[in-house]
This record gives sequence, structure tokens and C-alpha cells, in this order.
Amino acid sequence: MIAVIGGGPAGRIAAMRLAAHGKEVTLFDGRTEGLGGQCLHEGCMVICAQNDAARACDEVCALQRMGIADTTPGVDYAHLQEKMAEVQMTIAGVIDTETTGAGVTIVREHARVEGARVYAGGREYTPEAVLIATGSAPRIPDIPGTGRAGVYTAHTLPRLRRTPQNMVIIGAGVIAAEYAYIFRAIGVDVTMVARSSLLRGFPAPVVKGVRRDLAGVHIREETDAVAIEGAGTVTGVRVRCNGLDEVVHCDTVLIAAGLRPRTDAISGIDTGPGGEIRINERMETSVPGVYAAGDVTGPPYLTPVARREGRRAADAILGLPLKPALATIPQTIRLRHEHSFALHPDAEGNGTMIPSPAGPGSFWLVPDRHTGRSLLQTENGSGRITGFYEAAPQSSSAAGYLTYLINEGASVDAMETFLEVHPSTEGCTWLMRYIAEQREER
Repeated sequence: MIAVIGGGPAGRIAAMRLAAHGKEVTLFDGRTEGLGGQCLHEGCMVICAQNDAARACDEVCALQRMGIADTTPGVDYAHLQEKMAEVQMTIAGVIDTETTGAGVTIVREHARVEGARVYAGGREYTPEAVLIATGSAPRIPDIPGTGRAGVYTAHTLPRLRRTPQNMVIIGAGVIAAEYAYIFRAIGVDVTMVARSSLLRGFPAPVVKGVRRDLAGVHIREETDAVAIEGAGTVTGVRVRCNGLDEVVHCDTVLIAAGLRPRTDAISGIDTGPGGEIRINERMETSVPGVYAAGDVTGPPYLTPVARREGRRAADAILGLPLKPALATIPQTIRLRHEHSFALHPDAEGNGTMIPSPAGPGSFWLVPDRHTGRSLLQTENGSGRITGFYEAAPQSSSAAGYLTYLINEGASVDAMETFLEVHPSTEGCTWLMRYIAEQREER
């Protein structure tokens, strides 16, 4: 028997692949709400659901300002949470059925791993191999007051059953930015508190585009959150900037200060400085026969990466050859636009940028000159595509294909005959053809 610990993207994909190759697989997952991991229950799907509501508010507000709509929209946040939970249950049911249908046995217990031994439900299991895919959890900064009522993380936010009036978000990464947009769009006064800068380390065009979508959010950079204040429930966050303290008053705090590998129930296995399980090129840990995949091995904490690692770990257990790691990984930040991007490690230069074309979801953004931006980077000599940035209402689907071209070393010259669907809000397809035509003329 092979034991897989964790029913998120990495663990589930691995379990089904192992079962498809005739292995007896037991998947341990203690979530009462079903399989799916952080992606379904606190992460990607939650952001998608709430972003849909936020965008709808934004769109109607824009129409109202132009006199087209005659009402200002509002969101019942408690009802949003209730309806969202219903849809999540439906998805979890589909996932459970798919997993058991693949021949995987599900044990709905939290498992503890000590070296190569697995304990769950009062039993000890002795599998021939173990795959740890326990994911990640919110990182809680060491500041007083994080346990007060009214303080949430992305994992506890489903308990929020009201629309806040004033919210402080501690953090300035992707999750912080996405929630800042969501709550601002549904009418909340939002302040972000960033120890350094917004989206530190991200490409400059991405940061600039995100700032545009976060108009109306108070972004306090180079500012430390010193303490969360209140008598029982939160009333404010004490912040420090340039040696001066002040209190930002609020009724809700969201801690979005990053993620940490979830290794609380793991022992006897080597970990790194951030708590991540150390693995080699074949996904093996320091203990023979024990493998790890997904967020528990550290950044970048992306679902497609976790799925890919789950498959790699399964192939390693099966003794199959592993495909090489990808040089470039696409990412998307979902705000009013989807800010999608990827950059090859050896990319050089600034590339060519144009405004994203108007189309579905952005026609009424033309008066504000806010249809987005499209940037394509190519290598001067060969025309090899090395990077892109696309800000548009729906850019994430094309982003996967653009990244594929980057990883395959494709030249923009091959895209001269490419024909996009119209109407479309993605400008990178235009840029590929335009740059190819310019190269041919030269």
C-alpha cells in the first residue's frame, strides 16, 4: 500500500496516477468539508467566487456613473459566504467521486508522519511508500493581538458573516492585493499595511497595473504593523513608519502575510529554514521511501505547480523517468483585470507594450483609459519569446499558452500567421504578429 497524506492538488493527482498504474493507494485527508485542499476551500476558488461579486459591483458602479444603470449595487457578504459554501460542497462532491472512481481509498482522518511511519485514527500504517502533500497554511506575524475577535486569515475568513466598514490588511503580496480589491469593490474602506513595498520582487509593469486596479485602497508601504488593538474585538492596528506610531482604526483585520509549509504533524524528516520539507530531484525526502510534493516543499505555492509535482512524485515512486522542471511558470493576480505574466530567467530588455484592446468586459473601461496593458518580450537576434505581461478581464487562459511558447523556445516569427478570435481583450497575440512582421520587413 502507498500512503498519500493530503487531498489537495498535489496529493490527489499523485494518488489517482498511482492507482491508474495498479497500485493500492490510501489517501488520508481529515477535512470534514471534503477533498480539494486549500485551493478549493480557502484559496483559488474562494478568490474566484468573491472576485466575481466584486467585479460585478465595479461594472455596475461604472455604468451608474455614466447614467446607464440607475442603482448602486451592494453585496450581502454573509449571504455570499453561504452560497459560496454550497458551490464548494458541490465541487468537493465531484472531486471525491472522481478520486474514489479512480480506485483510491480515502481515509477521512488527519494523519501524522514520523519518518516512514503513518498514524491515523488510532492505527499505525506501514506503507511501501509515503507521499507527503499536506500543503501550506497562513503565516501569522509575531505581533500582539492576532487572536482578537475580528482578526481573520484567508483560512478563517469564511467565519466573517458581515460586511466590514473599515478593514486593515496586513501584507502586500498576491493574496493581500486580491482581497484588497474585493473588499474595496463591495464598499469597504481598505488599508494595506506593507513592511516593504506592494508586490515586492514582481516585475514593474505588473506592480504598476495592480496599483491602477487598487485605486481607492490606502496602501501604506515601508510600514510595520506593531500591534492589533481593541478590548475584546479589534478596534485598530498600531503601525510604525519612519519611527512614528499611529493607529489605523478598523473593525476588521485580515492577515495576508504569506504562507508557510504545513508540517505540524510531520517529524523525523529534514526541513529547510522556512519549515519546508527538503527534497531531491526525484521528490525524495531524507527518509528512504518517503516523498513530498506541493506547497509543503516551499514556494511558489501555486496550484498548477503542486499538480505537476504530485505527478512527478507519483512517477518517482513508480520508478518512471521524470520530465525536466519548467524554466518559466505563469502567474495571475485577479483584480478588476487579470494580471497574467511569465518571464524566462534569461529574459532581457523592456519589450514592446501596447494598451490592451477593448472587448468583452472592458468596453466600458475605454472612457477611463483602463482597458489594460499588453507587453511582449523577445530576444533581439532569434526572436525567441522570453516574457509577457497581460492585463485584461480574462488573460489567464492565454497566459498558459504563451508560457508554453516561452518554455518551448518558440520564435515570434512562427506566429506571423496566427489569427486571434475577435473580439478579444488580449493584446499579446497582436504583438506577436506585429513583431514578426517587423522582423520580416527588416
